Amino acid sequence: MATAIFGAGCFWGVEAFFERFEGINHTRVGYIGGHLPNPTYEQVKTGATGHAEAIRIEYDPNIITYGGLVNIFFEAHDPTSRNKQGIDEGHQYRSAIFYQEETEKAISNEKINQWTNKGIFKRPIVTEVTPASTFYEAEEYHQKYSQKNGSFACGIG
Repeated sequence: MATAIFGAGCFWGVEAFFERFEGINHTRVGYIGGHLPNPTYEQVKTGATGHAEAIRIEYDPNIITYGGLVNIFFEAHDPTSRNKQGIDEGHQYRSAIFYQEETEKAISNEKINQWTNKGIFKRPIVTEVTPASTFYEAEEYHQKYSQKNGSFACGIG
């Protein structure tokens, strides 16, 4: 198994979107990229911690590639919207790929170029490609939120 970490706005909708694809074995939502150790949702949602809401995906690279995951990431949200996804606004909802090794960085940048050249988006892609830092799992009530509650109130669906 391998892991990948993406920030694409409200993590509830992103998790539900990714879980539909074959080869994705396990997901956890949480926080990454900030300066406060062990942040809580209440702290992250203020935008003051520097963290992004994110999803950590455990996947089988024999079934789906990292590049395939990056493609799904670009389908799951609007990568041209800086610090805003749907109704959610703030740096904690930024579009970001948190790479764990240099090959992931290279693939991510290549995919940004490919998606840019497709001409699908009317504005430039603003997705950050940044080294992964510590991923802090969100509180349990956030995990599999849409499965538990049937819906979610964020801008991704």
